Amino acid sequence: MIDETVEEISEMQTHSSSVVAVKAAQALRDLTDREYPTVEDYLRSLSRNSNALRRANPSHASLHTTQHRIVNAVSDADPEDVAAAKELTIEAIDDVIDSVESAKDRAAERAVSEIADDDVLLTHDFSSTVLAAIDDAIEAGHSFEVYVTESRPRFIGRKMARHLSKRDGIDVTLIVDGAAGHFMSQVDRVLVGMDCIVDDTLYNRIGTYPIATAAADNDVPVTVVGAAAKYVDGAFAFENEIRSPSEVLREPADGFEVANPAYDATPTYLLDTVVTDDEIHEY
Repeated sequence: MIDETVEEISEMQTHSSSVVAVKAAQALRDLTDREYPTVEDYLRSLSRNSNALRRANPSHASLHTTQHRIVNAVSDADPEDVAAAKELTIEAIDDVIDSVESAKDRAAERAVSEIADDDVLLTHDFSSTVLAAIDDAIEAGHSFEVYVTESRPRFIGRKMARHLSKRDGIDVTLIVDGAAGHFMSQVDRVLVGMDCIVDDTLYNRIGTYPIATAAADNDVPVTVVGAAAKYVDGAFAFENEIRSPSEVLREPADGFEVANPAYDATPTYLLDTVVTDDEIHEY
């Protein structure tokens, strides 16, 4: 299961960073079904497999922080035998999953106050937290028109559009990424998730920065929603992922290069608010 999860995360078959963190945590359960002669052997295996999961996507801050939490919870407890180490691992995994899910739910609930009066939203990429926030707002009696960008080149936004189209009270329009500026004058608020915020920079799916720039030029507020754990300091060095050129161009490039970065950097001064499970940050 761990090898399969590493491949899945690496291939971006799982898109939301909170989902990635949960999947990676769950994958470590596989180790508790294996046999180890000593505690030291188990801890080495736990550390090695956790490192493999983290390396599968070096840009996801939540993946890194949750994996570190699990490994540290087990190793710092100095278990006396393998059975105790496995029990600690299961407890740490359950704690991390509960923390990730509850943080997402609390952030979504808090975001309702930001989006409740906005009739027209624009969102980019697929964010389970953004989806939860819109669901909470609908449950509170609000309705929306939502522009959803395709999030090329893997068209992750189409997944978001399909999910939103199944909700009552939402009119969904799928647009190409480059059309965000064209429709921005009709938008009341941009609502996006986040991979992480490091110092004064939001890192999120490629295309977020030009959307935030177009929003600023049209005086449209930008709200980012995500777990407080995605606010990280300099201890985490964000590493952008350069994806395969084949995602952009199926045939081989002839006489030119193809660049395919997964994320871009948006300065926080272009944002209006960042909503987390802890508080609402204003910029």
